[in-house]
Amino acid sequence: MPHRNREGHRKRSLAVFPGSFDPITNGHLDIIGRSLSVFDQVTIAILVNPEKHPLFTVEERVAIIREAFQGEERVQVDTFSGLLVDYAERLGASVIVRGLRAISDFEFEFQMALMNRRLNPRIETVFMMPAESYSYLSSRLVKEVFQLGGRVRELVPAVVERRLREKYGTAPPVPVPVPARRRARARRA
Repeated sequence: MPHRNREGHRKRSLAVFPGSFDPITNGHLDIIGRSLSVFDQVTIAILVNPEKHPLFTVEERVAIIREAFQGEERVQVDTFSGLLVDYAERLGASVIVRGLRAISDFEFEFQMALMNRRLNPRIETVFMMPAESYSYLSSRLVKEVFQLGGRVRELVPAVVERRLREKYGTAPPVPVPVPARRRARARRA
């Protein structure tokens, strides 16, 4: 049964998806897409942590995410510091969405969800699993693979790959030409 306000109108559901998003990956996009199938609006909340040394500044991450979700009115991008439950309450959100990639994520996320519930029992935590193809994916791994010359095209939105190239000063990969004999054999097969 949908929640209704005092006037009997359906109350819009707002979820917060927090993280550092340094950078946002296709795994994050997958979780956000799944969240939009359940909630009316999702706010991607970038944690401002002065103790961390991210690759992308907070402003760059906001711009990257806004470009990745250009045209999707149900996705908002914001930044926060301090307690997540305090931020969620200020925003009017009743749900925190967290992604679980593997069982190794569960213990930490479960502990955080219980602490958040203790701090504010009005805010629920919902765990979502990404598509299996993204279950191993992390921002740290994307940066590492990219720095070592690996392909990340299938792992991140195009804007992230472009920004990684700009940040590291690398050119896009040049397609390796296939010799004419191999192209002819491939067409016959």
